[in-house]
Amino acid sequence: MMEIKQCRVAIVGATGAVGQEMLKDLEKRDFPLTELRLLASKRSAGKKILFRGAEIEVEEATPDAFSNVDIALFSAGGETSKRLAPEAVKRGAVVIDNSSAYRMDPDVPLVVPEVNPEAVKQHKGIIANPNCSTIQMTVALKPLVDRYGVERVIVSTYQAVSGSGWKAVEELRSQSQSVLQGEEPTLEVMPVGKLDQHYQIAFNVIPQCDVLAEDEYTFEEIKMVRETKKIFADDSIGVTATCVRVPVERGHSESIYVELKDDYELDEVRRLLKDGAGVILDDELGAQRYPMPLATTGRPEVFVGRLRKDLHHPRALNMWVVSDNLLKGAATNTVQIAELLLR
Repeated sequence: MMEIKQCRVAIVGATGAVGQEMLKDLEKRDFPLTELRLLASKRSAGKKILFRGAEIEVEEATPDAFSNVDIALFSAGGETSKRLAPEAVKRGAVVIDNSSAYRMDPDVPLVVPEVNPEAVKQHKGIIANPNCSTIQMTVALKPLVDRYGVERVIVSTYQAVSGSGWKAVEELRSQSQSVLQGEEPTLEVMPVGKLDQHYQIAFNVIPQCDVLAEDEYTFEEIKMVRETKKIFADDSIGVTATCVRVPVERGHSESIYVELKDDYELDEVRRLLKDGAGVILDDELGAQRYPMPLATTGRPEVFVGRLRKDLHHPRALNMWVVSDNLLKGAATNTVQIAELLLR
């Protein structure tokens, strides 16, 4: 593992939604950088972005833009990562990639700092940031895996449209206005896929996130299965996912059923989660307290509530998990990985 003594940082996709959140996180977390380079597509080059009181001009993301860069944070899509990440590594940078391009590469560690920070040491120039839904689920599961072991996970997601980009957010807003005004909504974005078939997301739910992958599962669902096993380094964990897009702008929610290997007491589970790294327990149904996207937006933690014993399986647990998909699900996790590199 290369030791990074100084920290010259580049952000690829700096003008995008996640890139903007990375900038905010670097500033909020007082990340010790000596130089910041903002990179994006040719059409975005020349824009100026404020960081720590100074304007920085966006440059076009080219191979030579990574000269004299120590850490490159990528959030510009898989094709850009495949094309430019190796070029950044050639020039001496460590790449932390937010796309799915390298997540299942056996030579690339897939890292959630609260779950498997030691994996960072295995990098060969590229570190992968997991899928947003996988990140929040593994953070919530980590205390249970360590104490009881986990045999099986069944997860249903309620994913915000910002996971599909700002065009999806704008479509949700415009469709909502159209419906409320009694007009026919325009269907152009959701669901994001290879087909031209689109559906209304306002006042609706769409049981498809990402494209068809295999065995009637979407790529998003398969990602959750495979990434969870890789992060915990345990292929024996059985994971099944159903990923659904809901008319929420920001913040993914998950209903998770977990079968543990050992017996448990609910009070102990609450204590473990309350003390869990990156976890906030918000679980008091009698007082109508539980995590919701609106309350967790802008927060970097993973929120857990609605804890209850399963009615049929003696070692099974049900839980509700919510997190800001643009922060812990993307930007914050990426910056935390960069902090691990420095430590």
